[in-house]
Amino acid sequence: MTKERLIALIGLALMAGVFAATGAAGHEGLGVRGEFLLFGLTLAGVALLHHHTLAVALTGLGAILLFKFAFVDSFGLVEHLGHEKAVLLNLLGLLLGFAVLAKHFEESQVPQILPRFLPDGLKGGFALLALVFVLSSFLDNIAAAIIGGAVALAVFNGRVCVGYLAAIVAASNAGGSGSVLGDTTTTMMWIDGVAALDVIHAYVAAVPALLVSGLVAARQQHRFQPIQREEEGAHRVVPGKILVVLLILAGAILGNVMLDFPAAGVWAAILVGATFTRTSWQEIPKALRGSLFLLSLVMCASMMPVEELPTASWQTAFGLGFLSAVSGATPLTKLALEQGGYDWGVLAYAVGYGGSMIWFGSSAGVALSSMYPQAKSARDWLREGWHVTLAYVVGFFIMLYAVGWEPHAPHKEGAPVPAAAGQADGR
Repeated sequence: MTKERLIALIGLALMAGVFAATGAAGHEGLGVRGEFLLFGLTLAGVALLHHHTLAVALTGLGAILLFKFAFVDSFGLVEHLGHEKAVLLNLLGLLLGFAVLAKHFEESQVPQILPRFLPDGLKGGFALLALVFVLSSFLDNIAAAIIGGAVALAVFNGRVCVGYLAAIVAASNAGGSGSVLGDTTTTMMWIDGVAALDVIHAYVAAVPALLVSGLVAARQQHRFQPIQREEEGAHRVVPGKILVVLLILAGAILGNVMLDFPAAGVWAAILVGATFTRTSWQEIPKALRGSLFLLSLVMCASMMPVEELPTASWQTAFGLGFLSAVSGATPLTKLALEQGGYDWGVLAYAVGYGGSMIWFGSSAGVALSSMYPQAKSARDWLREGWHVTLAYVVGFFIMLYAVGWEPHAPHKEGAPVPAAAGQADGR
């Protein structure tokens, strides 16, 4: 099937969804809002046609825009873009910037040297996942996943199974879930006024999730391809490359703290680094396709009538974890911040780690898939990465039992008053 015929087929299917969605009710049919139906068709297309994900996402975005223009009188594209531009530009900058960072890290020779320090056998595979978890606790989860992917490419001789790739993404999202510097969603909470200590208990779930997913994935990878060790002295660290990596990471933190825009700090550091070491600018067009795909899905999700979701409860948070795997964590986090009344640590784990269950459910997964095209199969991700879903459920209920559901007091004026602790406690 040619690409043109594929796009036409997708377009016809989505337009059929528009007519089914509108029905006799004008903009609601089959009991489902038209926006949700179109978005569901788009995500189904991504899952089934994983070799044409960008075409599917752009077609879905076009269909949702047509629906909004035709049936939602209050929708204004310019106003909507003005509201979303900061998130979209920041995400684009981070995805492209961390692709450059990953290349610098690869060229530093550190990934080739690390096998000397990782344990043999299953322990080595798990130790690498634990390293990704720790890195993500103070770096962006995108960077941690890309660094983990670069190391895995070296230590496993270029042969990495999809189940292990899912575990890398899960480890990066788990490590970032309890830190306001570790994930886009927790950073959004922090910027919105949620205290840093109000998300830290997400680690009560994240650590068990790492153990469950990490141990299974390490065994999968060891059977597929064990660690290959380099002989002593075969590689030497390139100091200039390491310095650029540190500058980019520091730029992300400073850009986030000082400007609420970490991408600005990342690109300032990249430009500074380019003055004293060679920069592989060709990595930018390579990463652009995957970045545009994610931005298209984020834009689609931002146009959903998410205000119709249930009120805050641990059951809602648990469900949002599964929903984030297909819709992305960013719009769900924005909804939760508007609603108020959530236990922010529980929510941070749910929407952060939940996105690991499918490769396009988190920015870390999309970024890693640019390095490993085999990851762009929802079927293989679910089949080989089943342990991520199991780990999500285990971690969530361990946290619910250990700390309960304790909705935080409103952090901004006008937020709803959370339910009484005695009514909301999940223990």
